[in-house]
Amino acid sequence: MSDTPSSDTQTSIPVTVLTGYLGSGKTTLLNRILSEDHGKRYAVIVNEFGEIGIDNDLIVESDEEIYEMNNGCVCCTVRGDLVRVVEGLMRRPGRFDAIVVETTGLADPAPVAQTFFMDDDVRAKTRLDAVVALVDAKHVAMRLKDSREAEDQIAFADVILLNKTDLVSEEELHGLEHAIRTINPHARIHRTERAGIALPEILDRGAFDLQRALESDPHFLDHDDPDHVCGPECDHDHAHGHDHHHGDGDHHRHHDHGPGIHGTTIQSVSLRTGEVDPQKFMPWIQKITQLDGPNILRLKGIIAFPNEPQRYVVQGVHMIVEGDHERAWKDGEKRESRIVFIGRELDREKLERTFQACAV
Repeated sequence: MSDTPSSDTQTSIPVTVLTGYLGSGKTTLLNRILSEDHGKRYAVIVNEFGEIGIDNDLIVESDEEIYEMNNGCVCCTVRGDLVRVVEGLMRRPGRFDAIVVETTGLADPAPVAQTFFMDDDVRAKTRLDAVVALVDAKHVAMRLKDSREAEDQIAFADVILLNKTDLVSEEELHGLEHAIRTINPHARIHRTERAGIALPEILDRGAFDLQRALESDPHFLDHDDPDHVCGPECDHDHAHGHDHHHGDGDHHRHHDHGPGIHGTTIQSVSLRTGEVDPQKFMPWIQKITQLDGPNILRLKGIIAFPNEPQRYVVQGVHMIVEGDHERAWKDGEKRESRIVFIGRELDREKLERTFQACAV
């Protein structure tokens, strides 16, 4: 992890990892990215070209694994090393505005996300922007009963598209949103039909969407419920289902989905304190991720160091963790440290006690 201010992130290419169980609508969304006249240059990387089912008329004939689209985007197939494909993209003239990596429907998105932390060359040129999960509103309840992968995809996400909402009732949608929130209380949820979403809502969101979420909602890391922020473009009713609770900022959730969906093993632990000693915090976060990494699906936080004018942002996937300084603390902004862990079999008492021991 770097102890120096980061270079301008605008020079790096944002990467979105797109996940979702079989039949959730990833193909529909990817076809939109590759065909719409959106004025952006996206590079879409898919695991196997046969799975995506892109219409033949979108593809320009090519002997390579990279297919040029008629709207300036490209589509790549991954049969080998993801790092190799990304490095190949970065060498192409003109480069791209963003990269989208689609995982297979049965895949855990963590290894893909880790790629953008672990490889030095890739990390120098790209930044993992957000993990987006599509959820099939018609079948997700069944999938959560029989598939750990479906649960992990939801838990891992920063943005969730609750898709195919036209196939279920409003009452069912509220129940599904509650179920999703119990797995992942921090993801932003959008209801969609046929994966219809404004692309800026899912692409180039800003470093796991943590920064935007906190600016939209300063209590983002304290919520028991999601950080879904309703704006003028929000077309669904929020009269129910949002029972926000603001406690002291330290909470632990071991969730039960409710009727029809099995209890989940996903837990969320949110911690908050004042300024922390970097000489204690750095070894602490490294030790926690080394010891508990296999159980940590995601971690993200904003840390306040004494006499440091910039906020320190930390984020991690399993045993991979990195952090860097970013924007300056604003005048009047409370200098406090907040961090959230999402995973399985997390020891809340240990995390709370050892994190508080880092406090100044």
